Amino acid sequence: MNPLIVVTGGTKGIGRAIADRFIAEGFDAIICARSVEGLENSFESTSKLLPIAADLSTRAGVNVLLGYIQSLNRPVDVLVNNTGVFQPGQIHNEAEGTFEQLMNTNVASAYHLTRGLVGDMISRRQGHIFMMCSTASITPYTNGGSYCISKFALLGMSRVLREELKPHSVKVTAILPGATLTASWEGTDLPEERFMKPEDVANSAWAAYSLSPGAVMEEILIRPQLGDI
Repeated sequence: MNPLIVVTGGTKGIGRAIADRFIAEGFDAIICARSVEGLENSFESTSKLLPIAADLSTRAGVNVLLGYIQSLNRPVDVLVNNTGVFQPGQIHNEAEGTFEQLMNTNVASAYHLTRGLVGDMISRRQGHIFMMCSTASITPYTNGGSYCISKFALLGMSRVLREELKPHSVKVTAILPGATLTASWEGTDLPEERFMKPEDVANSAWAAYSLSPGAVMEEILIRPQLGDI
C-alpha cells in the first residue's frame, strides 16, 4: 500500500504543488478544499488522488474530512495543514468578522484536524506534520491585520507541537514562504521572476520529509531572491 498524505487547500497553488510532488514520489493523496469539482482531470495520477470537498473554516467541515479519512482505514503518513485565506486590512479598521474568519480558517482548522489525526501517529511512532505558515508569521505588515495574527498563531502552534511530539518520533515542520506566484496574486503588475514558484515550496517540503528519522527540519523560511514584496 502506498504511503498517504493529506493536503488541505490542495486544489491549487502551494497545496497543489505539494500534492503533485508527493504523488510523483509514490504517495496517494487526500486533497481537501471547499470544491474539488473537476479535480480528477487536473492531476496526472488520478488513481493516486482521493478528493474530498469540505469547508474547513467550520468544525463540521473538519469532521467531514476526518470521517472520510477514517473511512479509508489507512494510516496518514504526512499531514499538510495548508488551508488559508487572506483578507487585507488593519486591526483598527478591517471589517467586523475578519478576525474570526481568518482565525477559524487559518488556525482552528489546523488545530482540530491535527488533533484528529495525531493520536494514530503517536501510536505508530511515525508521521510528519507540516504547517503552512508565512513570512507574515514573523514579520508584521501594516495591511496584514488579522492575517498576520493568524499566521503568528500558526507558527506558535507549530512550535508547541514540535515540543510535544519530540518523544513520540512524530516530526513537525513549519514552512514560512514569502511571495509565491499563486492565484492570490492574479492581476499583479509585478514580473513573474519577482516571485517564488509553488514548486519551490513543494520541493522544500519533500526535502524535509526525506531526512533520516534522526533529523527534523523544524522551520523552513523561503523568500524570493530579491526579498519580500
